Amino acid sequence: MPQLKLSYFDMHGGRAEPVRLALHIGGVAFDDHRFTFPEFAEVRKATPFGQVPTLDVDGTQFTQSDALLRFAGKLSGLYPTDPLQALYCDEVTYVVEEAGAKMGPTFRMSGEEQKAARLALVNGSMPVYLGWLQQRLQAQGGEFFADGRLTVADLKVWVDVRALNSGRFDHVPTDLVERVAPALNAHMQRIGETPAIKAYYAQFAAK
Repeated sequence: MPQLKLSYFDMHGGRAEPVRLALHIGGVAFDDHRFTFPEFAEVRKATPFGQVPTLDVDGTQFTQSDALLRFAGKLSGLYPTDPLQALYCDEVTYVVEEAGAKMGPTFRMSGEEQKAARLALVNGSMPVYLGWLQQRLQAQGGEFFADGRLTVADLKVWVDVRALNSGRFDHVPTDLVERVAPALNAHMQRIGETPAIKAYYAQFAAK
């Protein structure tokens, strides 16, 4: 097994969280390197594009969160080997990433500018993305997004829906997902009860 070092902000959520979860669930050892937001200015100097997460594999640094997630999924057995099921999995992860890219610029805004931008998403693209994800989930049987089992696609959606429900995003109603895609909320609750996921977060609560 390669030596792994995953670098990201010290937070529960964001682009690295599905990667952390996949490695943890698969029992894959890795250095979970976390840093504070003020430290990011220095950390980004050593990254290819001034962005995180990054993953060092035997000393070689890699970037792009979905590529890292797929790699983590292969190491942990959470990525389909069947090409069609892998396509289902990739499609879902890319849709979540695309939706997140629309939200990203609003973090650099404040006040009325941020409010207007986020309300435009809440009343525009967010319900479209959430509705599509719900449709895909239901088409796959309603429990998992691909391969009839837990995959990195489920982890990617779980982290995203959990964040939308958390109240951490100003001007994004915490009941948005429940209103427009209740099956995704049911999926979030079910995936959150996975023993390995509960154990992962319990270790932080114990500190």
